[in-house]
Amino acid sequence: MERVIEFDLAQRSVRELNHLLHGPAAELAGVTVRIGHPQGKHNVAVGMQADVNVEILGDAGYFLAGMNQRARVTVQGNVGRSVAENMMSGLVCVRGNASESAGASAHGGLLVIDGDAGSRCGISLKGGEIVVGGNVGHMSAFMAQAGAIVVCGDAGPGLGDSLYEAVIYVNGAIAGLGADARTEPMSEADVARVARLLDQAGFRHDPRAFKRVASARTLYHWNSEVHQEY
Repeated sequence: MERVIEFDLAQRSVRELNHLLHGPAAELAGVTVRIGHPQGKHNVAVGMQADVNVEILGDAGYFLAGMNQRARVTVQGNVGRSVAENMMSGLVCVRGNASESAGASAHGGLLVIDGDAGSRCGISLKGGEIVVGGNVGHMSAFMAQAGAIVVCGDAGPGLGDSLYEAVIYVNGAIAGLGADARTEPMSEADVARVARLLDQAGFRHDPRAFKRVASARTLYHWNSEVHQEY
C-alpha cells in the first residue's frame, strides 16, 4: 500500500518540510508527501535526492524543487521564479504558470509547465528538458548549452540569444530571435524528439508543426581581426 505523508505548511515550517524530504532515500522511496497550504512560500522541496513523490496543493514561491534529483514533484498551482533551478534528474510538473528563469541551469530531468512561463525560461540550460504548454517570455533559452525546450505557444523576443548546443522547438509565433539563433528545418529525429516530449508532458500537438531554433555557431570563436556584431 502506498504510504502518504500529509504535511501542512500552515502549521509547520519549510525548514521542517525540507528536513523530512532530505531523509534516508531508502525510507522515502515510493512515499508520497502531500503538502497543504503552501501559500506562496519559497524554497519548498529543494535538494531532494530520493525517489519520492511530492504533491503541492496550491501556489508556491521561488526556487521550488531546486537541485532536484530523482523526485517527482507536482504543483497544483502557480510558481515563482527559478522553479527546478539546477535540477539534475526527476520530474517537476507545474499545473499553472511559472515566473521567470524556469528550469535555469537544469542539467537533467524534465520540467513541464501547463500554462505560460515568464522571461528567461531555460536560461543557461545544461542538459535538462522543458515543455511549456503556453507561451514563454523574452530572452528564453539565453546561453542554453544543452538539452531541449518545447514551446507549445508563442515565444517572446530574443529567443535563443547566444545559444550553444541546446535546441528550441516552437509551435506558435516567434517575436524575434536573439544573437546567433536561427530557424532550421525539422529532421525526422527532431519530430521524434518533440513527439516524445509532448507525450511525456501529456500535451496533444502535431510535432511536425513545430519550428526548430538552434545556434548558427558564428559566435563560438571570437576573431579580433574582423568586426563581429551581436
